[in-house]
Amino acid sequence: MPQSPHDRLAELHNLAAHAHAAAATAHGKGDHLTAHEISKQAHEHSLNAHKLAEELGKKLAKSSNA
Repeated sequence: MPQSPHDRLAELHNLAAHAHAAAATAHGKGDHLTAHEISKQAHEHSLNAHKLAEELGKKLAKSSNA
């Protein structure tokens, strides 16, 4: 069954949150290079979630104006 856009958005937010937590753990262990790489992944997930949220907002606005 295809994933709904809202479920995908929630998944992206969860991935970003998990990556942020993993980066903090790596940073706390002194592994700054790994923390930086994981932080970049978290940022990418956050950007993807933001983009999808904007797309969903535009679709909802368009459907409510129709």
